[in-house]
Amino acid sequence: MDITISAPFAERRRFLLTAGSTVAAASVLGLTGQSSWAQAATAADGQMNAEPAKDLPKAVSLPPMQEDKTEKSEMPVQLGRNGRLGLAIVGLGRLSLEEIMPALATSKRCRVTALVSGDPDKARQVAAMYDVPETSLYNYETFDQLRDNPEVHAVYIVLPNALHRDFVIRAAKAGKHVLCEKPMATSVVDCQTMIDACKAANRLLMIAYRIQYEPQHRQVMAWVREGAVLGKIKLIDMSNCQNQSKENTHQWRHVKALAGGGALPDIGLYCLNTARFLLGEEPVEVSASQYSTEGDPRFVEVEEAMLWQMRFPSGVRVQCTSSYATFGSNRYRVLGDTGWADMDPAFSYEGLQLKRSRIAEDTRDFVAPGIEQITTKKNNQFALEMDHFAECVATGKQPWTPGEEGLQDQRIMEAIYESARSGKPVQLTPIQGTDVLRGSPPSKT
Repeated sequence: MDITISAPFAERRRFLLTAGSTVAAASVLGLTGQSSWAQAATAADGQMNAEPAKDLPKAVSLPPMQEDKTEKSEMPVQLGRNGRLGLAIVGLGRLSLEEIMPALATSKRCRVTALVSGDPDKARQVAAMYDVPETSLYNYETFDQLRDNPEVHAVYIVLPNALHRDFVIRAAKAGKHVLCEKPMATSVVDCQTMIDACKAANRLLMIAYRIQYEPQHRQVMAWVREGAVLGKIKLIDMSNCQNQSKENTHQWRHVKALAGGGALPDIGLYCLNTARFLLGEEPVEVSASQYSTEGDPRFVEVEEAMLWQMRFPSGVRVQCTSSYATFGSNRYRVLGDTGWADMDPAFSYEGLQLKRSRIAEDTRDFVAPGIEQITTKKNNQFALEMDHFAECVATGKQPWTPGEEGLQDQRIMEAIYESARSGKPVQLTPIQGTDVLRGSPPSKT
C-alpha cells in the first residue's frame, strides 16, 4: 500500500427508501401469488426505485483480468471468461446499482453473469448495460435455476436482512459460493444455519465487510497492533449516525421483521465490526442504552439510537454511538498513550480522511504535537472485497470475513440489546487469540 504523509494539514450513506414490510404488508402490495420470502423480496426490490430508468447506472466496460504481482498462490478452480469469477447479483436496489455493479469496472477478478430481481423490466435494462444475456435473468421464484448456469460461480446477496438466510441456503444447495451483505442475518440461530448450509454443500460463505479490505483502515489496524506509532491503545470512540428520511416511514429498515433492529444492525454495526477488526480481539463485556423519540412513526418497531460500550481483554474500552435521527456523522478516533489516529469520514464508500498525531522527539509540554494527513492509493472498497472473495473461491482459502465473523457480530448485537433492555452490563463468552474467527488475510493492494 502506498502511503503519503503531509503535515500539518464526506458517509453519504444511502438508505433504501422502499416500502419494506413483513409478509402481511407484501400482501397489501398485491403480491399474494408468490411465496412469503418472494413477496418480501419483490416488495423491497421493486419499490426501492419507483422510476427504474433514473436509477440505472451508466454502461460500464470491464478491463481485462489483471495479474496481481503480490500473489503467489495458484488458482486451481477454473473460472469463467478472462479468468473472472461469475457473480449473480441478487437484488437490484440502490446499493447494487450505484455501488456494487459499478465497482465491477475496477474489479480484477469478478464480472456479473446473472441478475436476480423482482422487477423484470429493470433487470432487462441493467442486463443490457452489463452484457448479461436474458437467459441469465431470474426472479425470486426461479432463483434455484441458477444451479444450471455454469457461468455463475457465486452469488452476491443484497436483500433485506431477514431474507439473507433463505437465499444463502438456496444458493448453497444450488452449488454456488456466497458473498452476503451485512448484517449477516437477524438472529444467531439464522447465522449458524447459514454457516452449516454452506459447509454441508462445501461452498464458501463470506460476509461483505468492505471496511476490513480498505487500505486506510488496514493501516490503522497495523498501527494499533504494532504499537510503535500510537503506543498502548487505551480508548476508541466511534459514531455512525444518519437522519433517516421521514418521507417513507414504512420502508423495510423500519420494520423489525425484515431489518432485525434499527440503527444498531444497519449503521452501528460498522462501529462494532471495525473495533473488533482494528484490535483483533473479542469483547468480554457490553453495556448499552437505546432511545427512540416518542411519536416518531419511523421508530415504532425499531430503535432510533443505540449507545454502547465494549470492554476488551487487553483493557481497551470502545465507546460507540449510532442513530437514525441526527445529522450525519461517521468517524472514529483511536487513542493510545503516545498518539492517536482519526478517521473522518470513516465508513463512507469513498472520500475517507485519515489523520494521526504522536509524541515528537521534543516532548516538552509547550510543544504542540503535529497532525499528519495520511494519503493512500485510491481503491474501490467493493472491488477489493469482491476480488478477495474471488481469490478465495479460486484457491479454496477461507475468506478473511467468513460467516463466523458475521455470527460473532450477531452474538454481540444480541448482548447489546439485552443490556439496553435490562440496564445492566452483559458478559460475553471469552474468545482467546487474535483474529481467531477470520480466515486468510487479503492480498496487499
